[in-house]
Amino acid sequence: MRPLEGRRLFFVGIGGAGLSAYAQLARAWGAEVAGWEPNDTPYLAALAGVAVQRSPAPSPPAGFELVVSSAYPSIEGSSRAAFLAELVSLRRSIVVAGTHGKGTTAAMIAFCLREAGADPAWLIGAPVPQLGGNAGAGEGWLVVEGDESDRTVFRLPARIAVITNVELDHHSEFASLAELEQAFAAWAGRAPCAVRDAPRFEGPLALPGEHNRANAGAALAALELAGLERERAAAALGRFTGTGRRFEVSQAGGVTIVDDYAHHPSELAATIAAAREAYPGRRLRGLFQPHLVSRTRHLAPELGAALAGLDEVVVTEIYAAREATLPDVSGKRVVEALSDLGVEAVWIPALREAAAYLAERARSGEVVLVLGAGDVDRAPALIAARLSERRG
Repeated sequence: MRPLEGRRLFFVGIGGAGLSAYAQLARAWGAEVAGWEPNDTPYLAALAGVAVQRSPAPSPPAGFELVVSSAYPSIEGSSRAAFLAELVSLRRSIVVAGTHGKGTTAAMIAFCLREAGADPAWLIGAPVPQLGGNAGAGEGWLVVEGDESDRTVFRLPARIAVITNVELDHHSEFASLAELEQAFAAWAGRAPCAVRDAPRFEGPLALPGEHNRANAGAALAALELAGLERERAAAALGRFTGTGRRFEVSQAGGVTIVDDYAHHPSELAATIAAAREAYPGRRLRGLFQPHLVSRTRHLAPELGAALAGLDEVVVTEIYAAREATLPDVSGKRVVEALSDLGVEAVWIPALREAAAYLAERARSGEVVLVLGAGDVDRAPALIAARLSERRG
């Protein structure tokens, strides 16, 4: 099972959540792998032995094919979408797509298949502790988290297509919800088997929240289509404990810190509801980093309404990612939406200062939620350090 034997691949942005997984699988499938990554990322640890350039700009060795992250559109080479489509074409695949929950659902499927001895491969855009990482190279089904933000998922030839849910989230890519719905429907229609609107899972789960019951319901339906007995799949689902930055819980100074990737209003509301379920009666404080200028511009009132489920909210400046900044769009828009709803909210643009402010206000027994999809993932460690210093 080395279908990429003889290929020499250079990944531009190899330290990202997606390309690091593709590089791991490519190496396992026989390719010689190298890459470039300008930033320190946790995903580089899984690439031990791979030559990774840390220079200001990539300098690919002669004879290597380039696979380029969508974060570097000015660099010529094969897109990550095209390469992922090639990987999916090489193995019977379960592709999980949708606006929310696709990473967790894909991880649930891969975990249950492995628990059942089905030896899956997987490509997931987040670390999965119970699987040992964001990529695996088993010889069974290939389980893939698909991404609609740049239409990548619609190029993937799934044997089983799973759609968790559909909401308009990427306003710079899709003109309307109707356009997005049509794209998903066309993609699912090309697959031999498809899962959509699966009933919620009613068995015991280690993960809180109704959104995780929905994720588990979609996973169970896909697992049955893949040939796993329902009872065995349900038992394994109950043992799944989650992925990185999806309701990831830690403790510091008597304060519970919940780190979550939620960045769309529906995801924020679901995560906050899960926190209320898991920690009834406790005060919830939140640190939110808006993600993408376009999303903040279009959804600031909805973001505020979702965050209003917290008792106090600190909002940072927008993590613009691949988008250009706009002078009239900032994190202040979310604070204004919260203020209109009577929620205590403050805008502190710099992440480090926002984390310090929240840590000073948090009290023993309270819960701090860190929310967003950018570099806000640094905040839990910053908050924990300040809380520990205060206690000492």
